[in-house]
Amino acid sequence: MHDSSEANYGTAKRRWTKRVRFSTAEARRIALAAQGFAPARPPAPSRRHFNALLERLGLVQIDSVNVLVRAHYMPFFSRLGSYPMEWLDEAAYHVRKRQLFEYWGHEASLIRLDLLSYLGWRMRKSATGEGVWGSVRNISKEQPELLRQIETEIRSRGPMSAGQLEKALLGERRTAGWWGWSDCKRAVEWLFWIGRLTTANRRNFERVYDLTERVFPNFRADEISEAEGHRMLIRVAAKALGIATAGDLRDYFRLAPEGGRRGIEELASTGELIQVDVDGWSQPAFLDPKARLPRQLEIKALVSPFDPLLWDRRRAERLFGFRYRIEIYTPAHKREHGYYVVPFLLGNTFVARLDLKADRAASTLRVLSAHYEPAVKPKEIIEPLRGEMAELATWLKLERIVVSKRGNLAGALALSLR
Repeated sequence: MHDSSEANYGTAKRRWTKRVRFSTAEARRIALAAQGFAPARPPAPSRRHFNALLERLGLVQIDSVNVLVRAHYMPFFSRLGSYPMEWLDEAAYHVRKRQLFEYWGHEASLIRLDLLSYLGWRMRKSATGEGVWGSVRNISKEQPELLRQIETEIRSRGPMSAGQLEKALLGERRTAGWWGWSDCKRAVEWLFWIGRLTTANRRNFERVYDLTERVFPNFRADEISEAEGHRMLIRVAAKALGIATAGDLRDYFRLAPEGGRRGIEELASTGELIQVDVDGWSQPAFLDPKARLPRQLEIKALVSPFDPLLWDRRRAERLFGFRYRIEIYTPAHKREHGYYVVPFLLGNTFVARLDLKADRAASTLRVLSAHYEPAVKPKEIIEPLRGEMAELATWLKLERIVVSKRGNLAGALALSLR
């Protein structure tokens, strides 16, 4: 393909008689467009923009780290700019406006509600112990009576957190184990994993559980076959990724190799995926027939470490030549870039990394370190980066930005903010 082309591949199955090869730059633009970074951000995000992005991404990862902002809020800011976080809260937990549900997608995730039945197979397999953490799986054999008591308690009293259940059922007989989790916490996680309980809402980020049959009365875990579930999840992954290897497609919903392979082969045989090649990729790639290839992309975005664009670190290296490793669990003295490092995407290239912290008590966005990437000219990225940081601070309701001295970009960034 020519690098300045623009195309939509909706008729590709009929048009192409030979396998197509893309340059890395083209694959990068296809992937960014598929991830919702094209067209440019709306001047004022609307519910329509937000809902379209929900539909496109399919799911967002949940993580407990709140140094900057909870992980599931950030992907929408990266693509839309300052949007009301309440929109996501309502989509996830509002009784009448719910568009999402919590379950295991790519790790713990908020997933499009129309995909609930397509994950029933995962719940059925979990009930046999497959794919479940050992400590959680073991509680079902060790304390089956506790599981029954939890369901009875929630059925009679309504939604409850693990802490509330523990107090009601165990009193002072708390038993800490794996990760400090009590038996009650392990039990509710088992019931969540097998689909008997779901997240009704969250209170101070703690899950509040209810019976799945009460929150989603039309859901039937055995309604969709495993094969059909795999095909649908791969379709969603293909739309969100645009162009991807088989491993990329499986990783989006963490599908096992065998089931994922069959699903990809079936979709490729019907033209729902088109096998292509990408320069520098050792594996064949699959293209979503409706993927777009923009001529250029005008992107300015701070991207969370838990963003779908960065989930698969190997894919990020293939697409962007960008090696990213989160250093939260690295001892402080061994960290290269910082604790919670947020890459800065400019155009179609990652150009900088910032270790960010929202100091809410001081109403300050703290830049604990700032580094620019090799071959980047700092003076060309300072102005767009400063603007993006200002918008992030405004969105988080922080009044000022303070830059520490650490990193080769820190001095120029601090100077630009004076």
